[in-house]
Amino acid sequence: MFSDLILRNSRRNRKENGLFFGSLVISIVAFYIILSLSKQDVMIFLAKMESDAVNRLLLMIPVFYVMTLGILFFLSYFACKYQLERRRKEFGVYLMMGMRRSKLFIMLLAEDLLSSILALVIGIPVAVLLSELISLVTARLVGMGIIGHQFTFSLSAVCFTIAGFLAIKLAAFLILSGKISRQEIGTLLAHSSGNEKKQKPAFVYGICTVLGVIMLAAAYTMAIQGIAWSEADMMLLTMLLGLLGTILLFYGMRAIIALLVKVGKANRKLHVFSFRQIQENVIHQSTSMAISSLLILAALCCFGAGIGIASTSQQGGDHVLDYTFREYNTEDPQDALPHLQTVLKENNLESHFSRLFEMRIGYVQTTKNYDNVFQMDSVMESLRNLTQSEDRDVLLNNLSYASYPHLICLSDYNGLLKAAGKPALTLAENEAAVYQDTEFTNASRMAMFNKILSGHPEAMLEGNPVYLTGEIQSVDLVTDRSITLSFALILPDEQFLQYTNGDYEVYINGIMSQDATRAGSLMNAISDMNARLDGICLQDMGIEYESYLQNIGRQLFYMVAASYITIYLAIIFLVVANTIMGVQFLMDQQQTGRRYQTLVHLGATYKDICLSARKQISWFMGVPVFVAAISSIFGVKALFTGLLSARLQGTQREMLVVSAAMIFLLCVVEYIYMTVIKRSSDRYLLTLMQPQREE
Repeated sequence: MFSDLILRNSRRNRKENGLFFGSLVISIVAFYIILSLSKQDVMIFLAKMESDAVNRLLLMIPVFYVMTLGILFFLSYFACKYQLERRRKEFGVYLMMGMRRSKLFIMLLAEDLLSSILALVIGIPVAVLLSELISLVTARLVGMGIIGHQFTFSLSAVCFTIAGFLAIKLAAFLILSGKISRQEIGTLLAHSSGNEKKQKPAFVYGICTVLGVIMLAAAYTMAIQGIAWSEADMMLLTMLLGLLGTILLFYGMRAIIALLVKVGKANRKLHVFSFRQIQENVIHQSTSMAISSLLILAALCCFGAGIGIASTSQQGGDHVLDYTFREYNTEDPQDALPHLQTVLKENNLESHFSRLFEMRIGYVQTTKNYDNVFQMDSVMESLRNLTQSEDRDVLLNNLSYASYPHLICLSDYNGLLKAAGKPALTLAENEAAVYQDTEFTNASRMAMFNKILSGHPEAMLEGNPVYLTGEIQSVDLVTDRSITLSFALILPDEQFLQYTNGDYEVYINGIMSQDATRAGSLMNAISDMNARLDGICLQDMGIEYESYLQNIGRQLFYMVAASYITIYLAIIFLVVANTIMGVQFLMDQQQTGRRYQTLVHLGATYKDICLSARKQISWFMGVPVFVAAISSIFGVKALFTGLLSARLQGTQREMLVVSAAMIFLLCVVEYIYMTVIKRSSDRYLLTLMQPQREE
């Protein structure tokens, strides 16, 4: 009989509070996915190339785990509090009928444990399947292939998920059930009502609103301009300004919300009642609304910025080269390529490359006076004549250091352009093209520089006139990071050899043949080739290499770090914020239940009462979401300012578009959640439609 009561109560609680039960399941899924990150194909693949970065990321997982436990404790606390508060009378009746307090405690513990176990039974299999799906999709997107994929199950992730989830549920339950079980029967059976709160003069709220806006403006200005990212103290100051500004803004909005609601259509049914309810349950909950808005803001920023960075990092530029080799044992640079070809041929690896070509890069070696070897006064003067802007000033500053540039051989660079499927450059004897790696510039500065280059400006290279022509070249010279040039000149072969005096560096680029990559994905083919190259001990022969795996590995790491961690945090913040708002409103609605019963006695219809409650929900949940959505535009921009490298700074516009789409998607999710809360409110109000006797 007692066990049947536990089962029946547990089933009823899940039915009445399905939204919160679903929130707990989502939390379990998020727990497992983040804890099992080290077992996923992508992370195992990345560990081979970016082991240090991957290890540092994995070391952060326990920090996220503990932080999330603390956040989810409050989620569980609020959810359990709502459930127990709704059953106060039920507990009082149990005690009146002779149930001992210890038995009541055991019953509540068994109900909570049963619901927790069911949430784990549902959440863990879903988490395992979702983790595998994410691993497969990511592997497919980055070109790893799914043939070699193996099913992974992280027992440690399951154990920590179960232990953490049960620990926070038990802690929240013990605190709340202890309070309930110690209350007297009369207290449990009595109705609880909301406390009346006095309204302060309007000018007080006006001052708070102005101060809040000023603090938020200062916080976002410091973050967007990069001031907050310069020092830890400035970051702390920025966060404090944002926190206090949000709280003051919501506190000051009481007068504004009251005015907006009051000037609404007064001819609507229950307008005065709705206004009073909003005034009490919405206006006077400004702190809860501010905290919820901050959590939603954090979720929107994490999700928007994370997806924006991941989408851009995944694009990663054009893939042209598969390998770059360096030869250190040959004295004559011209012998580097023949020596490498001989080594590859001796080890039956030459056929695996469709092309091997040189990339010769050097400096002016015909003088010992390295100051002002290269001068482009006409370019600098043209820049100074442009309208003042941040990009113009940055470009002027960067070009002022280009007095001793790198030199690139034209025929080698044309070989690179051919491999990239781009037209070759044609340069006369006294002409040069400008090269800048995309890591040191952006689209706006390139466009500004190209406009000046279109005028064929004259420059001086070791006292000889040279005319800059064409557009800025930026195709990666090597596979990964052997060399990245902020400024270089591409010269015809004869002039290159003349200025370098035959003293230059040789990088040998390689492109794998179709036969080598036909058997599987490019990633697997390069990985296999790396193993074979390591097996013949190239370093002992004075040859070093880097492959496209290092390049894509770094980009993939940024994508995983950005998308996995930020989406994980966004889900946690969103679940907690919505639970706080939903629980808070439904608890307040229950405390004022007698008011709705009075309306029923006075003849109010179920439809009119539901419309009034839905209006209250729209204000209570809509205002925090609206403020968070507006703030997230500045928040995402601030995150991009502090987190993006110089190369990715130029893609902020594309990222912001993606981020805006993600923010809109989360706002739709918020609307759906708001609709679910409204339906839960409708179900509760339906129970009040039949007048009940009060003994």
